[in-house]
Amino acid sequence: MRSLGVEEELLLVDAGSCEPRAVAGAVLDGLGPVVKDGPGGELVAELQQEQLETNTSPCESLDGLRDELRGWRGRASALARTQGVEVAALATSPVAVSPRLTSDERYRWMAEAFGITAREHLTCGCHIHVEVGSDEEGVAVIDRIQPWLAPLLALSANSPFWQGQDTGFAGYRYQVFGRWPTAGPPQAFGSAEGYRRTVSELLASGVMLDEAMMYFDARLSAAYPTVEVRVCDVCPDIEDALLLAALVRALVVTASRDWTAGRPAPDIGVPLLQLAAWRACRSGLDGPLLHPRTQRPTTAREVVEALVEHTEAALKESGDLDTVRAGIDRLLATGTGARWQRAVYGERGPAAVVREAVSRTLLF
Repeated sequence: MRSLGVEEELLLVDAGSCEPRAVAGAVLDGLGPVVKDGPGGELVAELQQEQLETNTSPCESLDGLRDELRGWRGRASALARTQGVEVAALATSPVAVSPRLTSDERYRWMAEAFGITAREHLTCGCHIHVEVGSDEEGVAVIDRIQPWLAPLLALSANSPFWQGQDTGFAGYRYQVFGRWPTAGPPQAFGSAEGYRRTVSELLASGVMLDEAMMYFDARLSAAYPTVEVRVCDVCPDIEDALLLAALVRALVVTASRDWTAGRPAPDIGVPLLQLAAWRACRSGLDGPLLHPRTQRPTTAREVVEALVEHTEAALKESGDLDTVRAGIDRLLATGTGARWQRAVYGERGPAAVVREAVSRTLLF
């Protein structure tokens, strides 16, 4: 069983006004050592002081990953409350905000180099890591999973608002993140050497600071022996995060087997991959998507069913198939975070969206 781990970025919001608050430093000051019976992984700062990032340790089972996600959300919440704030798994803030940059040399460099792109950037994603045996296998996986990433983005869509306005998108976070020069679907690399050559050329340009700024939709982790899939919005409901993690692991397993069997990577150019991602951001599960095999418009149900069919053998072997099918059925019936955010916003306004998100984030 390949291990997997999840990074979740969480908003820090005022317990009264529901506005994002720049208190990450004070919250992290109270962290102290991780106790032995607590979650593994870590809790760290992010680009802006209005957010935190939780990182689970590697897990082989979804049950173990569920425990870690619960543990870190709970710990982050307890620490946040000492500063009068709550944690909310919202991919963008429904309330207008002027973010404050975290005091860190690397982030200061980014603000100076990228101006308003860095200063305005306050988004929260869910990054999923899956173990691979080598860089060669990892790059083969990255090349083969590209058409299937847009459906993951649609399933996770949880960011309809930006600066207090309805964007018309279900997942606007990905659009904001696309302002960074290396963000989005990469070209096919072909080999580990091709991947390293691309990264080296990008770094030699002087535009990006380091390898951590290779913001591809899927990349080799610079810190772990994993493929890291970065397209998803953070999800308020832990069960949705587990659904995404199970699907990403199954995609990695399926792609690795295709590579081992000598089956070539899909020949789909970056422009079509960008269109598929844009369509997923716009629609979520409430409109048409591009089918990963044909790149033609079809229903969201057909696309997610094709995703499950594509990964079914791997999901059966991991014991995750029933969990995935139940999660897919739930999201198709009730909608993604974007749908309930809009419903609450229309009835009670943006502060109510934040309060509902806080409740869902800690609903274990």
